[in-house]
Amino acid sequence: MIRSLKTGLALTSLATCLYVTATASAHHAFAAEFDRDSPVQLTGTVTEMRWANPHAWIYIDVEGEDGTVVNWALETRAANNLIRLGWRPADVPVGAVLVIEGFQARNGSPTASIASVTFEDGRRLFAGPPDGPSQQ
Repeated sequence: MIRSLKTGLALTSLATCLYVTATASAHHAFAAEFDRDSPVQLTGTVTEMRWANPHAWIYIDVEGEDGTVVNWALETRAANNLIRLGWRPADVPVGAVLVIEGFQARNGSPTASIASVTFEDGRRLFAGPPDGPSQQ
């Protein structure tokens, strides 16, 4: 009986370690992908919202000074974290105009990590990276 308990405990511990290792290696570090020295403020129209884990994504069309429209991919926290911060899927409908503050991708692509979103009605929701700006 004791031997089977020890075996069960050992297998449970092994499974837990494997799960934690796989989860940690699948996740990226903020600093590896985004540059805290390259803050961005973007105003654009929502084209898509992907409410997902491990990260939700908002896509917006941003018009440049020359009239060229660029679709930005904006990464935020996991959906369950956003809910805890006061977000709801209906908050970001296609066609909404948003002001996004965040940090540009290191590779220079039109990709950023969201720190906050300001809506047309003045509401502001925070989503910052784990080590991002304070929520003041």
